[in-house]
Amino acid sequence: MEALFSLVVGVLTASGIYLLLRGRTFPVIIGLALLGYAVNLFLFSTGGLNTHAAAVIGESITPSDPLPQALVLTAIVIGFAMTAFVVILAIRARSELGSDHVDGQSGEAGDAK
Repeated sequence: MEALFSLVVGVLTASGIYLLLRGRTFPVIIGLALLGYAVNLFLFSTGGLNTHAAAVIGESITPSDPLPQALVLTAIVIGFAMTAFVVILAIRARSELGSDHVDGQSGEAGDAK
C-alpha cells in the first residue's frame, strides 16, 4: 500500500513539474493543480495509512490522526479557490496580451518582436 501511495505521489509531482515547465498558461495551471494534489496526498500520508482505523479516539485500538485529514480538507478548499483565481488571471492575460505564452511573446522562442 505504501509503495503504491509513494508511486502515485511521485507521478503526480513529476507530471506537475513537467507541466509547470511548459510555455503556455493552461498546462502551467494544470501543473500547479497536480502539484497541489501531490502535496495533499503527502500531507494525508503523514497521519499514517491505516485501513481500518477510526478517526475518533476510543473507537478502535489504533486510531488515525485527524490533524492531517483536517489539513488536507483545508488545503483542498484553498487550492480550489487559488485555481479559480489563476484561471481568471490567465483569461485576463490572454485577452490583454493576445497570447497565452507565459513569457508574453506571441511567436516562437526564436522569433523577434
